[in-house]
Amino acid sequence: MRFGLRTLATLFTLAVAGPGLAQQATLITGARIFDGVSDTLIDGQDVLIRDGLIAAVGAGLDAPEDARVIDAQGRFLMPGFADMHAHLMFQMPFGVAFTADREYWAYVASTVAEQYLMQGFTTVRDVGGNSFSLKRAIDQGILTGPRVYPSGPMISQSSGHSDHRTDADAPSTLMDEPSTPMKYFHVALADGRDEVLRTVREVLRRRASQIKISVGGGTGSFADPLDTMQYTDDEIRAAVEAAEDWNTYVTAHVYNSDGIIRAVENGVKCIEHGNLLSREAMELMMEHDAWLSPQVIVYTFHPAGYNDEQKARHDEAYEGIDQMFTLAKELGFENIVFGTDVITSPSMIKRANEEFVLRTRWFDNAEILRQATSKSAELLDLSGPRNPYPGALGVIAEGAHADILLIDGNPLEDMSVMTEYEERFDLIMKGGEIFKDTL
Repeated sequence: MRFGLRTLATLFTLAVAGPGLAQQATLITGARIFDGVSDTLIDGQDVLIRDGLIAAVGAGLDAPEDARVIDAQGRFLMPGFADMHAHLMFQMPFGVAFTADREYWAYVASTVAEQYLMQGFTTVRDVGGNSFSLKRAIDQGILTGPRVYPSGPMISQSSGHSDHRTDADAPSTLMDEPSTPMKYFHVALADGRDEVLRTVREVLRRRASQIKISVGGGTGSFADPLDTMQYTDDEIRAAVEAAEDWNTYVTAHVYNSDGIIRAVENGVKCIEHGNLLSREAMELMMEHDAWLSPQVIVYTFHPAGYNDEQKARHDEAYEGIDQMFTLAKELGFENIVFGTDVITSPSMIKRANEEFVLRTRWFDNAEILRQATSKSAELLDLSGPRNPYPGALGVIAEGAHADILLIDGNPLEDMSVMTEYEERFDLIMKGGEIFKDTL
């Protein structure tokens, strides 16, 4: 049994079709296919799904005797999306979050996870938050939601981006008074090499797929302007060494160029945000084959509870986006993935698909679709043996996970169809299981 809300159409379809859709073979015919890689659509090919995987892609495939056959009637078929900068656990205003117990955080997160899936996001990389048990509940079918690649708590130094203590809290030198998110293991503070090593190892113990640290200031935290650098070379190296010992990687929150350069030089494989980076910083990232995980939509609104100082930092970050993406296009930097970073607002999660439209200012539609599918999958693969879902994601190809959308419209021609997911996303499949079917 699954808990949570679904559309009436989905409930009706599942009730009629009966249980076991994840195991039943499915043959999709008559679709126009975006395979996650090519600029052009593939016509005249069928897609056979069996045991949660794409068993075959080809013309005139025969349906197994027990298969369900879906006539796509010319609809757009593509891999499910990945949000590579999600925060499933942080979807309430700060004033609510800082006064709520663990259970309330969990209840809110469970509804957010389902909402993501119903918007076509079959995978999220959770880059800050204690989402380990949420992931487990989704994987076991207790809750409905996307695949979750958990980072666990974002780790920073004292006074860094994970330090959510206010002026009302005592200094840590006087007493141990953690913030509410720190108490619930949504964030963590670690100072010095030994503390960083110990904290990273604790996060890995909870089965994180990658490690998230902060090496620069942020917009939502209380005490760290965007120009600040956080963590010394040795502290960054400690996090990287601990992660590499577990055959995975470190991603880092940072906006400014100095922090990016320090992070990349010390082994960080991915930069979250990067809005204020310089040519030198981007060229270094290219030299080291590092990844950029940027977002646009989060900077188009002020998250609930921001004060004037936080709003000013948020606006400063927004102003840097054009230079960042313009530079990427000029240099031919293609290690760019798709993400939203929506926080504090479940209502804004419902608008997360607007990220597709916002990126058309700098990228063509095919580039954006690749960022949300095959390019994101390349970065997910860096988790190596810590990958909780080994196998191909983000592509329509034999052997890949059957995470599939059928869309009434062509986002290669008109990206606005992505924002009309309630009306236009006619089929949502994750791992061969159908979660929405209005055909």
